[in-house]
Amino acid sequence: MADPSFDVVSKVDRQEVDNALKQAAKEFSQRYDFRGTGTSITWTGDEALQIESETEQRALAAVEVFKEKLIKRNVPLKAFEAGEPAVSGKVYKVNGKILQGIATDKAKEISKAIRDEKLKGVQAQIQGDQLRVSGKKKDDLQAVIALLKNRDFGIALQFVNYR
Repeated sequence: MADPSFDVVSKVDRQEVDNALKQAAKEFSQRYDFRGTGTSITWTGDEALQIESETEQRALAAVEVFKEKLIKRNVPLKAFEAGEPAVSGKVYKVNGKILQGIATDKAKEISKAIRDEKLKGVQAQIQGDQLRVSGKKKDDLQAVIALLKNRDFGIALQFVNYR
């Protein structure tokens, strides 16, 4: 029988993000402080979105509203990255993106943290945009999960396929 293992991934539910975006857009149309400011939020790509407003303050407030909607839908804020407001004609635009997958440098950092723990028989392998951790004992794997939950790697981590 194969050794117990689990995968470390960084994924968000696209449908939940889409719902948060629609809720934020609805709030922009209904809230009195956003009325007449031309504030909107739209998808600009597969994982990219754009917030537009006539003033820089309303653009920043719109980002905060969107973050609140993400929190309510249980989407980690580490999975959302927003840029600075940039003026474009008469409107301010804030570009944001949803971060999916673990970059190679982050995967190496996570793998090094696991190796530094010096648990016997525990190995971490980088597989594309995820990390597979395997070991001889399930207790060691649970110790690795606890270690990764306690450390901040700057990205949202989930643990899947635990067998």
